[in-house]
Amino acid sequence: MYITLTQWAALVFLPLAIPVSVWVMWSDMSRMKIPNKAVMVLLIGFGALGLLALDLPEYLWRWSHFAVILVAGFVMNMARMLGAGDAKFAAAVAPFVAFQDTFLVLTIFAVMIVLGFTAHRIMRRIKPLRDLTPNWESWSRRDYPMGLSISLTFVAYLIFGVIYGA
Repeated sequence: MYITLTQWAALVFLPLAIPVSVWVMWSDMSRMKIPNKAVMVLLIGFGALGLLALDLPEYLWRWSHFAVILVAGFVMNMARMLGAGDAKFAAAVAPFVAFQDTFLVLTIFAVMIVLGFTAHRIMRRIKPLRDLTPNWESWSRRDYPMGLSISLTFVAYLIFGVIYGA
């Protein structure tokens, strides 16, 4: 597997990515909302950790990823393709991704959408699992908590970076 993300960057980013991703998944499945605080934690985290993980030109360039994905996400939100929280969260994740890894990340995302959607729909039909989290809004909603797939993609990408990174 070819991945541009360095092992060093993946190792620096992963300790932030895991807890924020768990937070986002839990919140999105329970309330169908992604907290703005989670988005801010990621952006502030990239602001600090990116300086440690990347050389300065790459670090500065990666901020443009945030802007591009934020604009694309809001256009998609206006077209009712995804929620505003999903758009903001995806934009906050974008600086962590090397531009050259875009196809890899989109491939991981496609797989995580299928896996996440399937697992979510199966789990919500299993009564003992639903009884553990009876008030989760995503169990009864028609729409899917996309923060689950975005989070899984983010963490998987960084794990691939740790294993296969440059």
